[in-house]
Amino acid sequence: MNDEDNEVLHSKLNMASYGCGSLSREFVSIAFNVIVFFYYEVEIGLNVWLIAIALTIFAIYNAINDPFLGFLTNRPFKFTKKWGRRKPWILIGGIPLGFCYFLIFIPPSIDPIADAWIIFGWLIFTTCLFDTMHSIFWVNFQSLFPDKFRSSKERRSATGIQIVLGIIGVALGSILPPLFYQYGNLESYVVQGVVVIIYALITMLLAIPGLREDPEAIEIYLNSYNKQAESASFIKTMRNAFKQKSFIGYVFLYTMYNASVSSMTASTPYVVYFILGMQSSAATLIMAGLLVGVLISIPIWVKLSHKLNDNRKIMLIAAILMGIYVTPLIFLESYIAIIIVIIIWGTAQGAYWLMIFPVFSEVIDESVVKTGKREEGTYTGLQQFFGRLGLIIQVMSFAIIHELTGFVEGAETQTPLAIWGIHMHLALIPMICILLGALVFWRLFDLSPEKVAEHQHKIKQMNL
Repeated sequence: MNDEDNEVLHSKLNMASYGCGSLSREFVSIAFNVIVFFYYEVEIGLNVWLIAIALTIFAIYNAINDPFLGFLTNRPFKFTKKWGRRKPWILIGGIPLGFCYFLIFIPPSIDPIADAWIIFGWLIFTTCLFDTMHSIFWVNFQSLFPDKFRSSKERRSATGIQIVLGIIGVALGSILPPLFYQYGNLESYVVQGVVVIIYALITMLLAIPGLREDPEAIEIYLNSYNKQAESASFIKTMRNAFKQKSFIGYVFLYTMYNASVSSMTASTPYVVYFILGMQSSAATLIMAGLLVGVLISIPIWVKLSHKLNDNRKIMLIAAILMGIYVTPLIFLESYIAIIIVIIIWGTAQGAYWLMIFPVFSEVIDESVVKTGKREEGTYTGLQQFFGRLGLIIQVMSFAIIHELTGFVEGAETQTPLAIWGIHMHLALIPMICILLGALVFWRLFDLSPEKVAEHQHKIKQMNL
């Protein structure tokens, strides 16, 4: 490993402040993923196919929205020299994100059968508004990472801190909202929405110092942009991305991971309510188990990643282990047993979370070397595009399974067949998705440690 691989330019405190962006986003995102489908199907009583169609429209909108916003914000603006490329956009999207989440839980108080289309329209409008703010925030937040943290060592260190904060956000997003809402009490869901607003605002304020971009990096970007004879078109950038085997392997695994995790998290309230017959607060310990698993494993994975110096290998191991560890949930119906399995599964997710930003940064480095341009925004948008395909897999699998197993919207109990359907989207679908993603990643992602080091060296020579 050479000196460029070891160069660290930012303090741990600065990395932690940057990581508060994940602390904010992961909280809001997991709360959204866990509650929304269950809220509209079980609490509101909206037809499952209308929910699936609405959330599919939301996902398609997101899929188109992300790469477009990534491309749009990838060019300089009047504020770029003073405030940076990414920070203003991160704040524009991140600050109102909690309020947009809140709006989802105040649909019109009307009959979900007679006036189903009005509720359907509200679900589409509020989720798409939520997604617009989320896309502006997250595309720029993630795009900032490979530009701000340049060396392999700094990226791993920053990711280690960020992942701990992000997983705390996931855990809190799973733990806190259920403490403020009760099954059958619609007003309590409004209260949890207010809690999300307050949390999102506080954590975004904590992130501001870490979002500051280095003046030298801003100057290098502006000079390189001005020297370009022409700006790459959106279509050309997409074509370049899909010529990279590493990008295809990465986004396929990313899609399957999102489908897997979305299915597991959205299944949680169904498991608590219908399989375990417990109150919403029971979800707290289940998601706390995830936090425990990730936190105890992160130091081990960080040490192993530095020893192996092969992010590709760690990512592959993580995906395979997640597929293996989720299988017991196909049949388990014991509260304690489910918590234990989630803890074990969390140890594998810790490795995936640790690698997601470094591996994506390696894909970006390869694109910079090949094209001579920094186009993180468009690449991040494309990544989010495919991530939303994972959401479509989740909502459509829920609708199909609930239809085939006779799940009744708004009912307090379900048949044994419907209970088996919950097990399917809790564990069987996630297992298939993540193992398929691991297989494709193994076949296509070809960025070895030697290639990664070579790309980083060339980028320094190119002054990009």
